Amino acid sequence: METIIIIVFIVGYLAITMEHNLKIDKLIPALAMMALLWAIIALAHMDVFEVNTVLKELEPTHIDEILLHHLGKTAEILVFLLGAMTIVEIIDYFDGFATIKGYIKTKSKRKLLWLFSILAFILSAIIDNLTATIVLVTILQKVIKERDTRLWFAGLIIIAANAGGAWSPIGDVTTTMLWIGNKVTAPVLIEHVLLPSIVCMVVPVLFASRYKAFSGKIQDDVDALEQPKSKFGSTMLYLGLGAIVFVPFFKTITHLPPYVGMMLSLAVVATFAEIYSSTKFSISNVDGEGDDTVGHHSPVHASLSKIELPSILFFLGILLAVAALESLGMLFHFAESLESNLPMLGTESKGELVSDLVVMILGVGSAVIDNVPLVAASMGMFSVPIDDPVWHFIAYSAGTGGSMLIIGSAAGVVAMGMEKIDFFWYLKKIAWLAFLGFIGGAIAFVVMRNFILDV
Repeated sequence: METIIIIVFIVGYLAITMEHNLKIDKLIPALAMMALLWAIIALAHMDVFEVNTVLKELEPTHIDEILLHHLGKTAEILVFLLGAMTIVEIIDYFDGFATIKGYIKTKSKRKLLWLFSILAFILSAIIDNLTATIVLVTILQKVIKERDTRLWFAGLIIIAANAGGAWSPIGDVTTTMLWIGNKVTAPVLIEHVLLPSIVCMVVPVLFASRYKAFSGKIQDDVDALEQPKSKFGSTMLYLGLGAIVFVPFFKTITHLPPYVGMMLSLAVVATFAEIYSSTKFSISNVDGEGDDTVGHHSPVHASLSKIELPSILFFLGILLAVAALESLGMLFHFAESLESNLPMLGTESKGELVSDLVVMILGVGSAVIDNVPLVAASMGMFSVPIDDPVWHFIAYSAGTGGSMLIIGSAAGVVAMGMEKIDFFWYLKKIAWLAFLGFIGGAIAFVVMRNFILDV
């Protein structure tokens, strides 16, 4: 039966990676794969186990108990993401992201490249790399009218957004998974991954800034950008971002799961949103005239209706599908066989070398295969304690490795759709820059781990 389990997983995995060719949303094979795997386990009365990370062994359990355990862990991630997505949509409801346009004062393409890259790096660490890419590409379309130039900017925004999301516990889904799964803590994650992520962003931008595409000045009037539709836009932007940043501090102080803090942040932001939306003429209509009818509609309800539920259902399917393999002990045994068959594990330093190579392969693989299941699988493979450098390196590799192909990250896919970026254009022009950044950051991580942080 284990063979059938593996076949179902591989077929489902292939369907997810080929969603553009099959023209089927990836949530469909993810949910089907999850349901079929657990159905096979139940019908075949297969033995299920829980991994004891302390003793590094498998402990027998009942299917109802292990399924409830994994559902609880998955629900923590999904509720957290729902809260974060709602806060972002509330900010957008008040057109808060238009405030960022005020930072754009220069017409120099080279300066604009650095400005957009830094904004992408910082913003993605707070509101996640996908949303940051959407916001910045939207602004980019209003600032630069020349499409060929805009494609280059979009390519570097993808790299910077993925690098920015890697070092923050709330910046990328995979990093959030590691954080909520008690594999990393926020302060130590930032300490280990921030500098490598900066290197990963700076190296490509340094090389790209010498390109002809970023020489000269843009011809458009950057001061002619449209004004925010709401007078509370900037207030909601800073309030929303501050509320999201508050979550890691809440977890550190109370030791409660992150989703509890996110729900508190959402409640605070929603309260102000309701107060501001009830203010007469708080939102302007298209003609610039006050429209007090908007005040009768709840911004929270409007924001909830815009949340990407397909993404939530995809995460539910893929995480529980990987959990099925983990419950059968497959990931645990795979990690054991990997460890025993690699001859370099004779010393601690060689063991680190092997772990580094495995994690870097995982990072390169995330450019081809969705990084969510890869990280979910790695969480079941490595039996190392919280804040072990392996987890930090996984966070870095999985977060930044996807930049090497435009389909390798959510940021790349959304930019591809917004700007109609050709796959092979990105492969030829941007992929090698992303690879240089990935390798540069990986080297920085290893140097920091071995010679600085261990001192």
